[in-house]
Amino acid sequence: MKTFLNVRTSVPAIALIIAMTFFLTTIHHAGAAEPKNYARQGNEVRIDNFTFQAPILTVPVGTEVTWVNRDDIPHTVVSTDNVFKSKALDTDEKFSFKFTQPGTYKYFCSIHPKMTAEVVVK
Repeated sequence: MKTFLNVRTSVPAIALIIAMTFFLTTIHHAGAAEPKNYARQGNEVRIDNFTFQAPILTVPVGTEVTWVNRDDIPHTVVSTDNVFKSKALDTDEKFSFKFTQPGTYKYFCSIHPKMTAEVVVK
């Protein structure tokens, strides 16, 4: 009569399966990046994943807005009417501008012109 489970071969096989599962789970979690917790704070605009987050920001006159590049590549912040212009911002670099006049200020990234947004100053 044949036995489906042979103790001498089954225990090492089961141990190997458990070890491989643990190993693969450990690698998966070690390689997973911590989630970015970059909630917009006040008048901060995050630049991340080729977008300006918030695409429309409304602020009162006299407000200073800060853009922070959270992306892996450089970006710029340039108004379409040349009111403000940043240098190329590397990861975690910031640019700030104080809005002293009411109006709608459209801006874009000069490196990636499809990235657009606006600040509405009231």
